[in-house]
Amino acid sequence: MRIRVVHETIYSYEQPARGLIQVLRMTPRDHDGQYVRRWRIEPSVDGRLTEREDGYGNVVHWFTPDQASDALVIRVTGEVDTHETHGIVRGAVERLPETFYLRDTDLVLPSPEIQALSDAVASAGDPAALPFLHRLMAAVHAHMAYTPGPASAAVPSPKAFEAGAGVCQDFAHVFIAAARHRAIPARYVSGYHRPEGSDAEQETPHGWAEALVPDLGWVGFDPTTGDATTEAYIRVASGLDYLGAAPIRGSRTGGGTETLDVKLRVEQAQAAPQS
Repeated sequence: MRIRVVHETIYSYEQPARGLIQVLRMTPRDHDGQYVRRWRIEPSVDGRLTEREDGYGNVVHWFTPDQASDALVIRVTGEVDTHETHGIVRGAVERLPETFYLRDTDLVLPSPEIQALSDAVASAGDPAALPFLHRLMAAVHAHMAYTPGPASAAVPSPKAFEAGAGVCQDFAHVFIAAARHRAIPARYVSGYHRPEGSDAEQETPHGWAEALVPDLGWVGFDPTTGDATTEAYIRVASGLDYLGAAPIRGSRTGGGTETLDVKLRVEQAQAAPQS
């Protein structure tokens, strides 16, 4: 599948913002099943855009405007060719040992209730990692209701689990906490998802989880949809939780009240005919 992305993040400030720094994890990398044909980041104001790599192996851009501005648009456009790998991620850049992804964070904590769910799922069938993770994904999907909202609305996994609802980041955090409770390394992934048969405009980028399965490697699970990841996903960044893979994080001085708007379209593109 060839997937085209047009993603605009639009900031408006009550007054010109000074000392603005935007950290962008918005550039995917090639790996098995994913080939980046073209990708471009275009800020609406002049400034310096520098590329680095973080400790997870994500491509990171730092953007600093040349002067104070009362508005900023970060526009991302690109096309990625994807192929079905049944959720298995191979050939990705890995900078950290697998056991690193057993760590708890402020957003991913195995509360007693999440531990109880994880243990109940483990005892309900084949205890091997892969079938357990599929049952866990289904259990989180059944327990929680999706509530549209910005990624920044994500809350710690115990609170999301207690509420039984949340944004896609919350679903992923609950799944990750439950997997880690069973000593399975798991991580958060940010990226894009084209729902089957739909090119409609979306509210935010997507988030899901990957867990380490013996003899297979990292495998993608999306508890928001209740399915393993497919060729309809573009994998962009990963981390211990959402904060480690957030598409945009920044800081500024002044500017007053900030207004944020997102315009996102993820659609299937026609591949050029072979000559």
